[in-house]
Amino acid sequence: MKIKFSDILRHLFLAFLALIWLIPIVWLVATSFSKYTGMNTSTFFPEEWSLINYKNLLFASDSVTQFPSWFKNTFVIACATCVVSTAFVLMVAYATSCMKFKMRKTLMNIGITLNLFPAVLSMIAVYFILKALDLTNNHLGLILIYSATSGLGYLIAKGFMDTVPESLREAAYLDGASEARVFFTIVIPMSKPIIVYTIISSFLVPWMDFVFATLMLNSGISSNWTVAIGLNNMLDRMLLNQYFTQFCAGGVLISIPISILFLIMQKFYVEGITGGAVKG
Repeated sequence: MKIKFSDILRHLFLAFLALIWLIPIVWLVATSFSKYTGMNTSTFFPEEWSLINYKNLLFASDSVTQFPSWFKNTFVIACATCVVSTAFVLMVAYATSCMKFKMRKTLMNIGITLNLFPAVLSMIAVYFILKALDLTNNHLGLILIYSATSGLGYLIAKGFMDTVPESLREAAYLDGASEARVFFTIVIPMSKPIIVYTIISSFLVPWMDFVFATLMLNSGISSNWTVAIGLNNMLDRMLLNQYFTQFCAGGVLISIPISILFLIMQKFYVEGITGGAVKG
């Protein structure tokens, strides 16, 4: 097999880009194992290695770092949002893909149009509504925010469900199956890739969010924070020299669940994206 010079250049260029992308990640991981507590930019790798940052972060909580509580809060919010959002997305996708009703296309266009606007534009209005309902500084309020508009992200799931043979649904209807039965016994089992994609996407939103979490959890009670708020607090100018390496350790720890999730579900995740792009 003859190797083209252009292929070699292309792969060298991609390897160079991958190296650039990996440098900050390698530095973050290496710094998390540093014995020095502050930011050290004199050397790339630590001069002294230690696990003290992970030990302090996990087992020596103080008034600044309460990582176990942050992690638990974020995990609970992410799991609850994941369940509710996945249900909303799949139901809306099924309705727009498999059910025919008046103004169907109009509602689809409205949903897509609304999804084009950045969520941050509604922050102030959402905050005052939830404050009136006494849902600020409350994890339930965050779950409601993350889940409320999730159904607008139905488009990729709809594209995947469009590939499910219509003849299967028609045969089920002839046998007397209801829409709910068709949805749960035919469409859902055939939509595993898009379900996995939806689960991962729904989980990532609260796991990585900082803006809405900061807006809603503003009481100053650190044990009530999510991981994003807590780690950001460590970067305060007054705390940086004492907690920066712990911040790096926290960054490594919160990446582990997402990395494991992607490794386990990578095949289905790719199939969900490509399958949902077949039809609009």
